[in-house]
Amino acid sequence: MIEFKNVYKTYPNGFTALKDVNLQIEQGEFVAIIGLSGAGKSTAMSFMEDIGYYCIDNMPAELIPEFISLMEKSDAYSKISIVADVRSKGVFTAFRDAVKDLKKSDYSVKIIYLDIKDHEALKRYKLTRRKHPFADKFGGAIAEALVYEKKVLQPILQNADYVIDTSDLNPAELRKRLTQILLGDEKKAMNIHVVSFGFKHGIPTDADFVLDVRCLPNPYWIEELRSKTGLDEEVSGYVFGFEEAKELLARLLTLLDYLIPLYIKEGKSQLVIAIGCTGGNHRSVAFAEALRAHFSENNENVTVNHRDIERR
Repeated sequence: MIEFKNVYKTYPNGFTALKDVNLQIEQGEFVAIIGLSGAGKSTAMSFMEDIGYYCIDNMPAELIPEFISLMEKSDAYSKISIVADVRSKGVFTAFRDAVKDLKKSDYSVKIIYLDIKDHEALKRYKLTRRKHPFADKFGGAIAEALVYEKKVLQPILQNADYVIDTSDLNPAELRKRLTQILLGDEKKAMNIHVVSFGFKHGIPTDADFVLDVRCLPNPYWIEELRSKTGLDEEVSGYVFGFEEAKELLARLLTLLDYLIPLYIKEGKSQLVIAIGCTGGNHRSVAFAEALRAHFSENNENVTVNHRDIERR
């Protein structure tokens, strides 16, 4: 998508002319996950959804150009990923042509090929007891089906931008490898959601981590602060005016800074941190905002929700 800004300049005499053009270019992203059956494409697609891609499983290659054309009309679909395997029988010539056309457009195109060794693929099929797409062609002989599948996919393998052998990778390790390819920084794969709440209204059911800050002095008992919230400087200043609050925040941040890389290493893509006080208006809000400010310095995917701030 290309947006032109401030293209024309009008002079005092009414004359209008082109002036320096400021171009704002937003390049779409298209990622194709292709690979052998059992190589981890479902895990890869889940990861792509977690990091904000609009994902489609097993789209016929002939439909890719038309689909991209439709998506370009909406800013909501700037990041697109498709996952395909040999169920798309005989369409890889069309896929190659579609990708070639996309590379001429405003899309950044990446093809990621997931490979797997034969013995590991056989082991996974025995564990899952799933049917190979070419099993019927070879009378149920999975080993022969795998050999044929590799032959079918050979042209895609040769033209892939990245090849990942998943034979010795668990799901968390595959997600880490995809993070390195697509995001560069593992921190970008973690979505941190901070929620402030009031205990009298219940603990958020989706919280991974809950901190109770009712141990700190309550601004509610200061008359001029009662009608305000933790978003107001007066309330935040009161809360963090106590050494206990500063120390609690420092220790909490130290703990979370240690835990988050461990969560990322295990493949976790979302962390919900809930901070609670009595009513959810003052102390918890101030702490939630402090956490947002801290994590936003190094992480792009940080959101905050003050669940009970309107409740009195």
